[in-house]
Amino acid sequence: MPIKHLRIDNRLIHGQVTTNWVSSVGATQILVVNDQVANDPIQKKLLPAAARGVKTSVLSIQDAVSYIQHPDHAREQVLVVAKFPTDALALLQQGAQPEQVNVGNQAPIPGTNYKMLTKSIAVTPEDAQVYRQIAELGFHLIAQMLPSDAKTDFLALLEKKGL
Repeated sequence: MPIKHLRIDNRLIHGQVTTNWVSSVGATQILVVNDQVANDPIQKKLLPAAARGVKTSVLSIQDAVSYIQHPDHAREQVLVVAKFPTDALALLQQGAQPEQVNVGNQAPIPGTNYKMLTKSIAVTPEDAQVYRQIAELGFHLIAQMLPSDAKTDFLALLEKKGL
C-alpha cells in the first residue's frame, strides 16, 4: 500500500488535512493511527465525519500495520495521520514506508517539559529522542504546516533548540 504521506499531528483530522493535504499528496484515504483514539467510540465516529467525504479509518497501531500490509489495500493511496511521534515510530518500526514524514502540529501538553520549535510544534526531550529514532530508521523528517509552506529540516530545528 503506498503511504503517500505520514503526518504527525495531535489534532488528527481538521480542515488543513482534509482541504489541503489529501489533495496535495494525492491520497484517496486517511488512516488515523493511535491506540487510545481507536478505542474511543466517540472519536471513531466523529473523525471520519470531519474528513468531509474522504474514506477514513481510525485504527490502533497494530490494526494499521495489518491494514497497510494487507494485499487487498495495495492500490490505495493513503495519508496516515499519527497523533504522536511514538505512534509514527511504532508504525515505521513495523515496516510502514511512507514517501514523506511530516511533523505538522504538536500542541504543548501542560505539565510537560517542552520547547516550542515553531509556532505549532512543541517537543519534549523524550519526543526529540523518538524523532531521532525515526531518522535513524532512514526517514527524513520535515516540518511543514501546509503544502504551500516551505519544508524545514526537522532535525535541524531540534538542534537549534538544543534538543
